[in-house]
Amino acid sequence: MIAGVIGATGYAGAELVRLLSGHPEVKGLSLSSVSYEGDRIEAVYPNFLKGVSAALDTAEGVIKNSGVVFSALPHGVGEDYGKFCMEKGIPFIDLSADFRFGEDEETYTAWYGKPYKYPELRSAAVYGLPELNRRKIKDLAAGGRVIIGNPGCYPTAASLGVFPALAQGLGGPGTVIVDAASGITGGGREPGRAFHYPECADAVIPYKVGSHRHTPEISRNFAAMAGGNAPALIFTPHLAPMNRGILSTSYIPLAESWRSRAVSGAPRPPGGEIEEKTGKIRELYAAFYRDEPFIRLLPPGTAAASNRVRQSNYCDISVHLDQAGTTLIVLSAIDNMVKGAAGQAVQNMNVVFGFDETAGLTAIPSLF
Repeated sequence: MIAGVIGATGYAGAELVRLLSGHPEVKGLSLSSVSYEGDRIEAVYPNFLKGVSAALDTAEGVIKNSGVVFSALPHGVGEDYGKFCMEKGIPFIDLSADFRFGEDEETYTAWYGKPYKYPELRSAAVYGLPELNRRKIKDLAAGGRVIIGNPGCYPTAASLGVFPALAQGLGGPGTVIVDAASGITGGGREPGRAFHYPECADAVIPYKVGSHRHTPEISRNFAAMAGGNAPALIFTPHLAPMNRGILSTSYIPLAESWRSRAVSGAPRPPGGEIEEKTGKIRELYAAFYRDEPFIRLLPPGTAAASNRVRQSNYCDISVHLDQAGTTLIVLSAIDNMVKGAAGQAVQNMNVVFGFDETAGLTAIPSLF
């Protein structure tokens, strides 16, 4: 199969090229880039020398030559290519937000500033978080035409961390707070001033506080995971001085049945009831994610960290309780360029075509 990548010279596009070049079911690549059309990918990214050699074609040329098409373009510009792919019966996997909200055009327009160009395409679209929608992805793909709205990086990390708690009724009344830190590649290849080295080195910087456009995506995921009732959400992203990775810390108020029997708000030293309840919650998480190939639930005493998932499609999760016994604290770590973008897109391709879901994604994380 020939895999096509539109926007192959952006960070996410280049990561797709890297991953697809080692995929056992991908026999060739067709690539496009508006900025570098006519050049070769290995001239733009010399790391591909002796590994990938391909001329950069037009987007239309990529679609004509490919059996699956990935779009790594900015939000609001990929619908034409999605329409073209649907007319040709080619699966279209979009890394922008254009197909993440299904038929909810109002929310998309409010947060991304554009209406849908082709609303009718949403009947063929599915939100591509496999751990949540694997069956829906397979069902749509069986019809021969499917558009995957690949999730955002922050929503992937936060949602996978919170999913078992919401699905199994651990969460109680109150607000779920998500604090997350991302590497600088999350800003894309053409960043603004805030992403320049002197601005972001040696600092952890919150941004878009209370207004980040991944907020409605996270909230919608939480609603689906909780059976329709979304908990209130506060989401605060931070820019961290690292190239790649996301660490998401989620604070989930516990349901009354899971709260400590001691007086609420009275901290106690580690051990005893707190340790026992943490162990039970961890067992629930382990059972929930037992068959998920890319979820790694960490052993007691080990906290999730971004450097341990670098260049991999894993999501590491660790569960903790506050010492008052009223709040579940979940740490989830992903590589924003892999499980948060290109790797998840390849995972979705595997689901669509019935390949082994781990195909092309089995690399052990690089710690250094």
